[in-house]
Amino acid sequence: MSPQLSGKDRNLLLGAGFVFVLLIAIALLFDSAEPGQADDPSSYSTASGGAKAAYLLLSDMGYKVQRWEQPLNNLPLGKTQAKVLILAEPDEAPTREERERLKTFIAEGGHVLATGMFGGAFLPQNDSFPEVLPSTTSKAAFSLSPSRITRAAPQIALAPQAYWRTVSAAYPLYGDGEHTLVVKYPFGRGEVLWWASATPLTNAGLKENGNLEFFLACLNDQQPRNQDPGDQPKNPNEILFDEYVHGYRQTLAASIVHSPVKWLLFQLVLLAAAVVATFSRRSGPTCVPAVETRLSPIEFVETLGGLYQRAGTPSIAVDICYRRFRYWLTRRLGVAGDTSVESLAAAIHVRWGLAGDEFIATVKQCESASLDPYLTAPIALHLLQELDGYAAQLKLFQSIRKEKA
Repeated sequence: MSPQLSGKDRNLLLGAGFVFVLLIAIALLFDSAEPGQADDPSSYSTASGGAKAAYLLLSDMGYKVQRWEQPLNNLPLGKTQAKVLILAEPDEAPTREERERLKTFIAEGGHVLATGMFGGAFLPQNDSFPEVLPSTTSKAAFSLSPSRITRAAPQIALAPQAYWRTVSAAYPLYGDGEHTLVVKYPFGRGEVLWWASATPLTNAGLKENGNLEFFLACLNDQQPRNQDPGDQPKNPNEILFDEYVHGYRQTLAASIVHSPVKWLLFQLVLLAAAVVATFSRRSGPTCVPAVETRLSPIEFVETLGGLYQRAGTPSIAVDICYRRFRYWLTRRLGVAGDTSVESLAAAIHVRWGLAGDEFIATVKQCESASLDPYLTAPIALHLLQELDGYAAQLKLFQSIRKEKA
């Protein structure tokens, strides 16, 4: 038979369920708002803001294209490398080690196509600055200088997320009349291309007028000069789509950290913590709080001794201690409380072999002293010490300590 939930437990369960559903609804709401525009330009994404169409197109055209899911620190170096790395709008700035590795990659003959605000931060020379109010609507950009790229596409369309400073050593390729949107410059034996956004290589952006020709011309610009920009390259360089910056990592833990799954795990951990806290509060051991005594034991003994001293009644102290001693002695022996002193002495002698005439004399002196109003303090102290000695030998008060423990 299942246990019945109390009213408080039912309310707590309903409240936790409501909070859990609310968190899921908020996550879905923020995730579903403008999904195509907010999606990263990843080669895995089929949304309008993704770049899977460009990846598949290059593969079908014979380009050596692959996804790079390792840190930039692992980029291949050497004279034999001939690669084009595409950094499509990274969502975070690079580390110092990544920037130095990419700088060496370009200097030794590599080519980099970076887009967006953080894309410029990866480059060895960066004169980009972010757009204050970035727009998701594409705008026309016109050629500024003659080149193989602008000859293939005199006009392109993109939604700028950043701009390149006009006063710069980079070679301007496209602009909107006020700002420079596409530039390139050589570095070492390699070359750098920067776009204001990744719109021309996205699934939706490839359909815009001039964007496909522009994208292919940017890749063909790294090929030998004896072919047209629109022709398929005979020996194309290997093209790497950097997916590490979009959260796609080789390890499962790294991928989860850069994906929405971490928020689901956070909600589950939060719910589990609430359940554990609730049941541990109800089912845990009940601890009685320790009561702090006003006086420590030695202070209590000194206070009680001072009280008897001021009262001038040593006989009362002897009477109290004797009654306590007799109570625990009869309890230990299992005899009646009014047993005579001789019978007690005989029982002690039979069981432990300790009692004798001295024990009988001490007990009788205590009985008479408890009724003597003229008993002096030294005699009372001597009697109490004798009783305490017998109590220690007979181990009368150990049972008290065990019961308290």
